[in-house]
Amino acid sequence: MDLPVVDLAPYLGSAGDVVAEDVHALCTTVSASLRDTGALLVKDPRCSAADNDRFLDVVERYFARSAEAKRLQERPHLHYQVGVTPEGVEVPRSLVDKEMQEKIKSMPKEFQPATPKGPDPKWRYMWRVGPRPVNTRFKELNSEPVIPDGLPEWKETMDSWGSKMISAIEVVAEMAAIGFGLQKDAFTSLMKEGPHLLAPTGSDLQRHGTEGTVFAGFHYDLNFLTIHGRSRFPGLNIWLRNGKKMEVKVPVGCLLIQSGKQLFSHIASDAILKPLGHFAEAPNAHSYPPICAGDYVEQELSVINLKGKYGF
Repeated sequence: MDLPVVDLAPYLGSAGDVVAEDVHALCTTVSASLRDTGALLVKDPRCSAADNDRFLDVVERYFARSAEAKRLQERPHLHYQVGVTPEGVEVPRSLVDKEMQEKIKSMPKEFQPATPKGPDPKWRYMWRVGPRPVNTRFKELNSEPVIPDGLPEWKETMDSWGSKMISAIEVVAEMAAIGFGLQKDAFTSLMKEGPHLLAPTGSDLQRHGTEGTVFAGFHYDLNFLTIHGRSRFPGLNIWLRNGKKMEVKVPVGCLLIQSGKQLFSHIASDAILKPLGHFAEAPNAHSYPPICAGDYVEQELSVINLKGKYGF
């Protein structure tokens, strides 16, 4: 199956709180796709292909540096939530989560992901986007950004592309809320001052260029919504809610949205995660007890070794 492509322009052009019928239909498409498949493609007129390329040019120059040079931006004491995460640190959840391993075994053979044998061989850079709260219990999740030397365009490029990504996510979040029958700001009100991150990954194909190498093992995203620009390389597979494996192909000028465990970007660290609106009355609502978003994120980071639990 193909993921739907939703043009955000009609929603962006709508005025006030009254949503026209055609725009409401788009909102229903957004919520239905996130509910039924966990993903969709969007086209945001504010995010151009040229913007995407400018961002990729900068991060490719950074990841081409030596391991020693990149490690200067490593911040393990901040749970790798800013700066660089070297290869061999992050553990795919499927390596340590018994329930997930059983789920994989239950999949048809043609949809089963490769079994990881250790930590991911990818590098990742965490760049904080947007304002952070003045007062929070979760300082490590809301730390100051780390700026690499020798790339004068880094901050402006990362801030620019990151703000465009957040703007797109906020529109998708509003549209999803409307489609789910909630107040328009049901999600975005929880996202304010969240620990949003622009998190590009890079892989050393000279060291890990063997065909079949898995750079990011099977996992779910711990955040609310994940947004991807178009990559210059293929290889991203996602698993839909029905368990079907699907190779993602993002058209030029489009963005990929995936729902995470919080369902977007990041919810503010001190906000409470719980079923919202009429979903609080759903039969399985008790399966989602209230938890502070920051506590939830720290639990997840511990499982995937970004708080140093396993020490691979």
